[in-house]
Amino acid sequence: MPIAQPAPLLWLQAGNTYMALAPEVGGSIAALYTADTATDLPQLDPYGAFHWLRPASVAALQARDPLGMASFPLVPWCNRIRDGRAEVNGQQLQLPSPGSMDHAIHGLGWQDAWETITHTQHSATLEYAYPGGAWPWAFTAQQSFTLAADGLHCAMSLRNDSLRTMPAALGHHPYFPHRAGTRLRCAVDAMWESDTDMLPLRRSQPAFLPALCHGMPLSELNLDNNFTGWDRQFSIDWPEQRRHLRLTADAPLDYFVLFCPQGADHFCAEPVSNCTDWLNRPQDAHVGGTSLAAGAELVSGFRLAWGPSG
Repeated sequence: MPIAQPAPLLWLQAGNTYMALAPEVGGSIAALYTADTATDLPQLDPYGAFHWLRPASVAALQARDPLGMASFPLVPWCNRIRDGRAEVNGQQLQLPSPGSMDHAIHGLGWQDAWETITHTQHSATLEYAYPGGAWPWAFTAQQSFTLAADGLHCAMSLRNDSLRTMPAALGHHPYFPHRAGTRLRCAVDAMWESDTDMLPLRRSQPAFLPALCHGMPLSELNLDNNFTGWDRQFSIDWPEQRRHLRLTADAPLDYFVLFCPQGADHFCAEPVSNCTDWLNRPQDAHVGGTSLAAGAELVSGFRLAWGPSG
């Protein structure tokens, strides 16, 4: 059997900073790194590069596996919907659960190829048009990336192309390297406790929240949880490498997800506009999400800024 070819990459460059996009793999980011020197031949994992996001492997690109990418978009909802079932305005939804998963998860865009609309040395715009189906609303989503030597801006939009009001949310799912000594600082006011399926049960204020708000070692956490009361920013320090990264998000990315499995070489810190299973909690004020009238658009985005530790 022939070996599958890796998905093609779209490269951006700003100075010695490089970003690889994988439009065929759910419109994902495949790599984001700063190299020792500029080169005409960017690679996924060049010697001496400092990766701001966990890079995709060749195997993940061959498998077209978004879960093996550096980050992927979440549209038109974020995270899980229990059993893929929900009721919206009296209509029963039955959404697909990818692979062996029990629940619909991460929306639809991450499972399909995106079209490249524009591409320059420093920027690119990707688009995903969904015609309707199990999710009974047609929509168009876009991501526009602008790369600088010390930062990245991602602008996101989601337009309802159907004739009926559509529930809507968006976000991104970045994987960061969990190096020895990694510290995370993130101000939140409560956490959704989860059941064994990582679906929310109740909001609480666990004892570690004050430490997280002031900055704490990730090695002390073992989480896959949603947080509310987020101020739309967090910072990561890699003290042994003397590097620092800050993410700032725009409204309505008012919710935060932290997936930090102990012993893993990566963690996820996700800016999102809805909490897990939001469609099944319509009366709850702490789950986010919105409704888009026909033709209306949801617009948001986030920025990454990086450099040496202060």
